[in-house]
Amino acid sequence: MFSIQKNKILFNFSFLILILMISSCGTTSLINNSNDVQGSLDNIIPKPVSVIKSEGKFIFDYDSDIYVDKGNPEIALIAQYLAEKLKPSTGYNIFVIPAEKIPDGNIYLTTKNADQSLGEEGYEIIITENLLTLKAYKPAGLFRGVQTIRQIFSPLIDSRSPQNIVWEIPTGVIRDYPRFEWRGVMLDVARHFFTVEDVKRYIDLVAYYKINRFHIHLADDQGWRILINSWPNLAVYGGSTEVGGGEGGYYTQSEYAEIVKYASERYITIVPEIDMPGHTNAALASYRELNKDGIAPPLYTGIQVGLSALDVRKELTYKFIDDVIRELAALTPGEYIHVGGDEAPKVDSADYHYFVGRVQEIVNSHGKKMVGWDEISIADLAPTTLVQHWRNKLIKHALEQNVKVIMSPCSRMYMDMKYDSTIHLGLSWAGYIEVQHGYDWDPTAFTEGITEENIIGIEAPLWAETITTIDDIEFLAFPRLPGYAEMGWTPASLRNWEEYKERLAYHSIRWRGMDINFYPSKQINWR
Repeated sequence: MFSIQKNKILFNFSFLILILMISSCGTTSLINNSNDVQGSLDNIIPKPVSVIKSEGKFIFDYDSDIYVDKGNPEIALIAQYLAEKLKPSTGYNIFVIPAEKIPDGNIYLTTKNADQSLGEEGYEIIITENLLTLKAYKPAGLFRGVQTIRQIFSPLIDSRSPQNIVWEIPTGVIRDYPRFEWRGVMLDVARHFFTVEDVKRYIDLVAYYKINRFHIHLADDQGWRILINSWPNLAVYGGSTEVGGGEGGYYTQSEYAEIVKYASERYITIVPEIDMPGHTNAALASYRELNKDGIAPPLYTGIQVGLSALDVRKELTYKFIDDVIRELAALTPGEYIHVGGDEAPKVDSADYHYFVGRVQEIVNSHGKKMVGWDEISIADLAPTTLVQHWRNKLIKHALEQNVKVIMSPCSRMYMDMKYDSTIHLGLSWAGYIEVQHGYDWDPTAFTEGITEENIIGIEAPLWAETITTIDDIEFLAFPRLPGYAEMGWTPASLRNWEEYKERLAYHSIRWRGMDINFYPSKQINWR
């Protein structure tokens, strides 16, 4: 303990000198007025279930650290994550310390004596003038609570350099837990390929808003993005291009495992998708024997759909699928494998029904549960299968089978849709989705027959026909993504557009600190 305190004193002496230098340079450019730099319990996204304010302030200063339960390395890792998020803007040398006695002015993370009714991801934050305590029944709840701690600090806490302010937070109690089990985003890496670092960056940004599923669209007509050792040409040849004819790319199995691990450390489950029986031109071009006529088509770099199909009556097709699912399942700790199933006009109804049944058996045989788009609803589905609702009336067949639904209606949640006609990125076939249009609706009242009990959660897809960089991803996701996150987390009775847009406005300060390339919607009075 003595060596920790000695290092801390030396570090913080240097930090005080740095602060004096910063002070002479004027106010940070991240803000428009000084009132915006205060810590607050009013601007949290997603909005918590309960916030009870009291009179007083908790101050986090250069002597503050983060204390954790002794003998729990998982909590220590969460605390270290928080420390790393707080260090750049505070400039403090923050230590994670096993708790015996906790001095005043510190943060404490614990699962001891936590309320079991908070569930897997719920948490409670108790802020007094002497201590900020984060309690959760499970470590995932601590991680979600850490995102709230970040958001109740001044918005400048997300800056990448030291800020000359007092880091104070109003006292009070926050009690919180999610509405839906599944709160997801989807990233299409098939139309255009995105690097491991790009994917990690997006994972970090969605974790900030308590997203817990990351659906990654790994294969389509334009590219195959995961190396399958038993069918290597899928990635080597099928992954060699993308929309517009770029060089494409693919993830090795170790790179995919790296993404899975990175997400897991943020309590996000990866859900991989291999789209089939349509959207398969990259696979068909890679192995001619998968084609009905035995002739491999050329690689495809356009954006039309419905042009390809596996031979669903050929036994080799199911050996191929079994090999792919087997290798992918071994790399994916999460429960679900997404098999697409959408837009396959070249497969007639009877063949399609047969195909979905066979693929469902394969997925289940490897210890996973199947997810598919609306269209799979016509098949006989296992009760563990999920259907992702994007626009088809076929969803009624899933409801008749009591299969749970992920809500992703394209006219409200597809983040690849343009904000309006002036935007250069995105498409518009499902309409324009401005920030209010994306936020101001409820998933239980959108499609006739789909009620709260039918819905496992929500997911906001981002297809990649028009985007090529992480800046493009950010531009289409922000500022819409936080609204979808709130839809998945916050009780419907607490959601209100007029109130939400005021909270959202303050997050632009945070986004500038994080260098997020967001769209400055005119619907919001940005700070």
